[in-house]
Amino acid sequence: MALLRMAALGAAGYGLYKYMTGEKRNHAAFAKGENTDDNFAQFRSSGPAAMAGGKNAEWDATDESSDQSFPASDPPSTY
Repeated sequence: MALLRMAALGAAGYGLYKYMTGEKRNHAAFAKGENTDDNFAQFRSSGPAAMAGGKNAEWDATDESSDQSFPASDPPSTY
């Protein structure tokens, strides 16, 4: 029972911390600071630097062209 009480207190403390710091939740696809508005059409910039986990990704020219063309209907010519 004490373990459940400690878990509940920890969760409440974490929630209070997030509320007090005013840190907005970042969506999974966006890098920190990439999408700051509340627009319904949320787009990210192309490239690995604009992705949440993409800074460590190694991209080649095909990856970059594919990311720049999305959501266009025609694929890039570098395939």
